[in-house]
Amino acid sequence: MEKRTELEEIGEFSLIERLNPKHKILNKSTVLCGGDDCAAMKYNDKITLASTDCLVEGVHFDMAYTPLKHLGYKSAIVNFSDIYACNGKPSQLLVSIAVSNRYSVEALEELYSGLYLACEKYGVDLVGGDMSSSQSGMFLSLTILGECDEEKIVKRSGAKQHDLLCVSGNLGAAYSGLLVLQREKAVFMANSSSQPDLSNYQYIIERQLKPEARKDIIEWFENNNVLPTSMIDISDGLASEVLHICKDSHKGCELYIDKIPVDYETSRTLEEFNILPDNGALNGGEDYELLFTIDQKDYPKIKDNKDISIIGHITDESLGCKLVTPQNTTIDLKARGFNHYC
Repeated sequence: MEKRTELEEIGEFSLIERLNPKHKILNKSTVLCGGDDCAAMKYNDKITLASTDCLVEGVHFDMAYTPLKHLGYKSAIVNFSDIYACNGKPSQLLVSIAVSNRYSVEALEELYSGLYLACEKYGVDLVGGDMSSSQSGMFLSLTILGECDEEKIVKRSGAKQHDLLCVSGNLGAAYSGLLVLQREKAVFMANSSSQPDLSNYQYIIERQLKPEARKDIIEWFENNNVLPTSMIDISDGLASEVLHICKDSHKGCELYIDKIPVDYETSRTLEEFNILPDNGALNGGEDYELLFTIDQKDYPKIKDNKDISIIGHITDESLGCKLVTPQNTTIDLKARGFNHYC
């Protein structure tokens, strides 16, 4: 009997690699395929970027605490972020939806109001898609197209030894917001007369329900003549994304725990759940900040940017990927973020 391999045995990223092995490119127009945040195609000396995401009710979002307008906005932002992660500019969005009859026309109008709000803010056109029925819940599939100059495409695989490892914004906020929303849902399910008080968690809940893509960072690169050597957006947690860059670049790294930027509200909330803030920032995910490496010659340009933190550096592959503690000891860097099949 042929061996059956269960999905949870290999996990999401190994499954992607297994289903998309390295293969011969058949079209001259294909520049990038697989392994990066976007695919890239070259048509008439212009680079077109493309990425797609699916969001499934009960897996990626919970309607118990997710307003439909926020869901539409976030769904678009998730896709825009992939284009920015390759140093591109998003331009067109296609949206396909499958819904059950539990949803009304007005509900879908509310969802689309969020999609259009995100598109207007980021200068993207919603140009089409598809609609179908579902036996249960809602399923969203979005495809984003963008553009970039060929010489400015940034891949995950370009990190060089001694490059600085940098991140935008702060981390762990979306994860801590999710923890609060899940806790309040559990309280409500136990006592429907209970009303949540979220006044102390406004920032982290917004980071979970209505994140933003870092268009401003890409514009800063352009205005300051900085071209990252590698880049990825942080959707699955900092640790996971650092390992992606190191694996694809065939390099190691040293990541300094005390350099990871964590907001005060995030830190306080994670401690409420008996989670070390560093662990939440390393493994939480859904922050949609940009993780990137730069050549050391660009340090003078970046050192005074208050929204960019230098959190480590790239090393030789033989040294592995390490976390450096405040006590200057090193431990292996491992990804413990969300896995769809575990």
